[in-house]
Amino acid sequence: MKSWLPDKILWRMLLGVGLIALSLVTVACSTTNPATTPTTTIVTSTTTIPTTTTTTTTPMTTPLTPANPELILSSTTSTRDSGLFDILVPMFEQQTGYKVKPIYNGSGAAMALGSQGEADVLVVHSPSAEVTFMNAGWGINRLLLMHTDYLIVGPPSDPAGIKGSASASEAFKKIADAKATFYSRGDNSGTDTTDKKIFKSAGVTVADASPSNPSWYIEGGAGTGMGALLSIASEKQGYTLTDRATYLNNKKTLSLDILVEGDPVLINIYHVIQVNPDKWPKVNAVGAKAFSDFLLSPATQAVIAKYGVEEFGRPLFFPDAGKLEPK
Repeated sequence: MKSWLPDKILWRMLLGVGLIALSLVTVACSTTNPATTPTTTIVTSTTTIPTTTTTTTTPMTTPLTPANPELILSSTTSTRDSGLFDILVPMFEQQTGYKVKPIYNGSGAAMALGSQGEADVLVVHSPSAEVTFMNAGWGINRLLLMHTDYLIVGPPSDPAGIKGSASASEAFKKIADAKATFYSRGDNSGTDTTDKKIFKSAGVTVADASPSNPSWYIEGGAGTGMGALLSIASEKQGYTLTDRATYLNNKKTLSLDILVEGDPVLINIYHVIQVNPDKWPKVNAVGAKAFSDFLLSPATQAVIAKYGVEEFGRPLFFPDAGKLEPK
């Protein structure tokens, strides 16, 4: 059948339809976003629409993952019993990604673990024993951390009459003369070695687990801890030597008064020590340095300086990072 349209008009119509289709395909290709490949880095994308420009930034969070995240801390019990490390250890873990395994014991036991390579970092307060530990090559980077002081506490009735004594030595001599019950840590801790040193200056010879110790001198033994010994002394109404921080943190549960304080021999100094990786290659040397750096950092020292102020009206510890060693 012959078309009713002239041939020229028909060809023009077909050409027009073809051009329109081609235009539509071109527009569609120019407005379709190409596929993108996800990336793990920060991505900044810009999409341009007539009269509007939008920029989107997607941040990437990189988790902290130390190569060896487990860190063994061997520390004196007073850092636990005072509550201080309940604050500082979680702070360190959150900031660094390390997981701390704390072992709380007397300073002597803490250093024994270090000398056996069973700890990575130590926090201790027995200066003379620490020097021996360092001279044997078991530790590196022994650094001054903080200090508090010791107190001689006892029953409010004060049967030995030590309140008002001019010195710790005088107070201990009165306790010995009265044969008043005195509770000692008996665990080679910093507190234990201090009470024995003061008794020696008072003319009384006592030693850990010695059968010649007087009957009124009662030792708690290894693992007792300062908090536990304070509870025993309170229950039995005896005297003891304690660090101020642990005493104040447990005061509400104790029937013990501060009877002697302020003698220079009662200063209580803490150091942080890294266990020597040359002696024990298995120790987490990187983690030990990270913990030491954390404790000595200005931010952590500021936390130490404020700890206890709100509750007790005074700090329980005094930060000493960067200061000269006391003589």
